[in-house]
Formats: sequence, C-alpha cells, structure tokens
Amino acid sequence: MKPSPFGYDAPETLGEALGALAEAGADGKVLAGGQSLIPLLNMRLAAPGRLIDINRVAGLDTLEVVPASPAGPAGVRVGALARHTRVERSEEAARAQPLLRQALRHVAHPVVRNRGTVVGSLAHADPAAELPAVLAVLGGTVDAVSAQARRTVPAAEFFAGPLESALLSGELAVSAFFPALPPNAGTAFAEVARRHGDYAMAGVAAVVVLDDDLRVTSVRAGYLSVAATPLVLDLTGTVGHRPPGSCDWAAAAAYAEDHVDPEADIHAGAAYRRHLVGVLTERVLRTAADAAQRGIR
Repeated sequence: MKPSPFGYDAPETLGEALGALAEAGADGKVLAGGQSLIPLLNMRLAAPGRLIDINRVAGLDTLEVVPASPAGPAGVRVGALARHTRVERSEEAARAQPLLRQALRHVAHPVVRNRGTVVGSLAHADPAAELPAVLAVLGGTVDAVSAQARRTVPAAEFFAGPLESALLSGELAVSAFFPALPPNAGTAFAEVARRHGDYAMAGVAAVVVLDDDLRVTSVRAGYLSVAATPLVLDLTGTVGHRPPGSCDWAAAAAYAEDHVDPEADIHAGAAYRRHLVGVLTERVLRTAADAAQRGIR
C-alpha cells in the first residue's frame, strides 16, 4: 500500500522545526528514524497531513553520560536523533546504565537499529517496545520543547496509552534521560518473541539493588507487551531483606503473574503471556542480583 498524501517539511534548525510543528498542529507528525512511522503510513494506519523531518536539525544527535551534580542525578542523556546502534555500542553509556544495551540488543534487527532512534521509540509509545519499559522502570524522563516552552515529563506520566504519549500538539521530544545504575546494583533484560527481532509476546527489564552486606534493598521490574502502557512493579516486599541466594525469587514471579492483566491477540493468549511474565521475572531477577553481587565483589 501507499501512504495518504501529506505535506513535507525538512527544517534545518530547532526553531524551524518547532515553527512547522506549531503550524501543522494536530495534523503534524515528526519523522526521525521512521522505522515505526513509515509502516503505519504505508498501511494507512496513520494519515497525518504533514510530516516534519527533523533529520537535518543540528544538535539533536547527542549522546552524553551525565555525572551527578547539584542539578540532578547521574545518567545517560540521549538526543532525539541518536540512533539505536550508536547507543547500543557506546561503552560509556553501557557502563553508566547497562540496561540500555541489554534491551537494545532485542530491538528489531540491525538494519532497523541503524536507522531507528531511541527517543523516537519512546515518543511512538508502543507498549510492546523495549525502550519505554526501560525508561519506566528506571524512572527516567523525556524533555519536550514547543515554540512557547520547555518541560520535563517523568516516564510515569509520559506513556498515556497504546501509541499515545503525553506530548502536546506542537511539542517535540528533544531528549530522554535514563538514570545511571545505582551503587551495588545489577540489571537484566529478557523477552520472548516468535522470532528474534519480532515484537515480544512478553518482556521484563529488572533492577536489583543490594546493600554493602549483600542484602537486597530494592527490586523493580518493568514489563512490555502485557498492558496498554509500560507496567512497573515494585517486588521488594516479596523477597525480603536477605542475601540473593536465600531470596524467594519464585514468590516475586508469582506476585508479578498475579498483578498483570494482559490481553490476547494474534500473537499470544492472555494466559500464555501471564505465564511468560512469571518465567521471565524469576529469570531476570536472579540474573540482575548476580550482576549486583559481582559488581560489589
């Protein structure tokens, strides 16, 4: 199929891009990597009247590891045009927040990652995508700019529904911030798909934090493909303040199964998705806890 007719803008500055967005209003759509948008256009599942192609806008392809300061915590700030592959291959970004690389390795295929953008994936707000779940479980943020103002949107408020973000008409997501890995912490990511690179039937991103005595102090898991938006569960109370080797990770998995309410679709039934949540939760929590122990030792 072919897309519906649309106007096309290729601004070269942020001001020009914001002006075009303001003029287009609700009829405008931003084109960055296009790996999610173009298929929707071709299948006529989306029919914007105007595309604003930001690929020529200077200064949006940044990737920065930010140290902790009085202004805010340490983390990885990703600009709107930073491609998946660049973030995945960055050793500095992986050291600051390994969950980014762990999740990005599951995003589609290399040819898609070469063009697709991290911030574009967040703005697309697909509940089956990996990066929204990562941003959510880490408590990250998205910076949005319009011709009138700039604001920072917490992940908990950014994902409004399937393919629906909190971006307002005329706003452009210019960067995303992923907080750095806390001290004494480990991360892990796993998903199940029919084929590698397909959308996951279920997936889990986890962060486990230990104290200096190697006892668990925090367990958080973010889920994809099981709810209308990324789902985050605090599982700390299910395992107790104990060393990882004596934690009841199966109890945490059972709790997660009880607290998801997935829907069936052509890819998987609801019961199967719930089962995957349990299996994957136990797996990633054990892996994340092991990573935390190795980091401390």
